[in-house]
Amino acid sequence: MILTTLNDIPGKKIKESLGLVRGNTIRAKNIGKDIIAAFRNIVGGEIKEYTEALNEAREEAMERMLKNAEELGADAIIGIRFTTSQIMSGAAELLVYGTAVKLGE
Repeated sequence: MILTTLNDIPGKKIKESLGLVRGNTIRAKNIGKDIIAAFRNIVGGEIKEYTEALNEAREEAMERMLKNAEELGADAIIGIRFTTSQIMSGAAELLVYGTAVKLGE
């Protein structure tokens, strides 16, 4: 499966648009990670616990989007975008979406 943030794929023809595909996950804060993060916030530096949590959320959302595209028989997903939103205090949604397409020659 070809994945791109571009609206086309250089050297490939889009034969058919299959529509919007998406994947999302909602994550809540973890008290253990929050304690470590609060300490790092005081002394400075990257808050690795949150970086790891966001990377895990991004991968989970991508897997769900890919599954959605595979169910449609897509060859590629174009125009991929990520967005986040706060659901409630301490919880956020990570959403990834794009357009599933069939490629031609």
